[in-house]
Amino acid sequence: MASTDNDRRPKYQRIADSLREAIQSGEYGPGDRLPGENELMAAHGVARMTARQALSVLKAEGVAEARKGAGVFVRAFRPLRRRGIQRLAQEQWGSGRSIWSADIENRTLVVDQVTVSEEHAPEGIGSVLELGDGESVCVRRRRFVLDGKPVLLATSYLPTSVVAGSAITQEDTGPGGTYARLAELGYKPVHFREEIRSRMPTRDEADQLSISAGTPVILICRTAFADEGRPVEINEMTLDAASYILEYDFDA
Repeated sequence: MASTDNDRRPKYQRIADSLREAIQSGEYGPGDRLPGENELMAAHGVARMTARQALSVLKAEGVAEARKGAGVFVRAFRPLRRRGIQRLAQEQWGSGRSIWSADIENRTLVVDQVTVSEEHAPEGIGSVLELGDGESVCVRRRRFVLDGKPVLLATSYLPTSVVAGSAITQEDTGPGGTYARLAELGYKPVHFREEIRSRMPTRDEADQLSISAGTPVILICRTAFADEGRPVEINEMTLDAASYILEYDFDA
């Protein structure tokens, strides 16, 4: 991007904008190495700290990633388009397909961490699930990895009284996943509510998602309801914001 004498943006921001435009135009493609600090210093006549800040902007945005000892490269990972409505349709999980199949096309998705436990329901969870005092929940914690990149941390809470003894209490819930098993138990989800917000990650979240400092996370809390408005699952998800496009397609 050409700068002018009236351009009040900090120099590092101008450089970052210029590099971003070069990436968007195709001058630098996925996996290409970006100019290093020395090259930016020479090309723009700036100090090392300014060049470093410019590259940090792109890393924080998820546009670029640093490779130890090699430099800064255009991020090769293709963002996942999360189709928020289609993925939860009964025709997905009701036919034995994973809800992820609406999103990933022919990409490789792996759940590389799964734990299942019975725990006392946290106060906020218990109230939403309309549980009585002392009632427990089945807690399913997972990490999802797409094309070798961690993209999502998910923790689901389900009333133990509903899922006890079912495949939901096992690591592998079987074809169609949790929602298909709930349907078999007589608690078929008929309505979903998702709440979305964003914040900066905790250190643990950043480590688990392999994201650089400055990259935000998207928080999605989904509640599944069976007939008569009975809440049967709460799923708290933490997404790497740079790895997702959230898509909602519906009729007017």
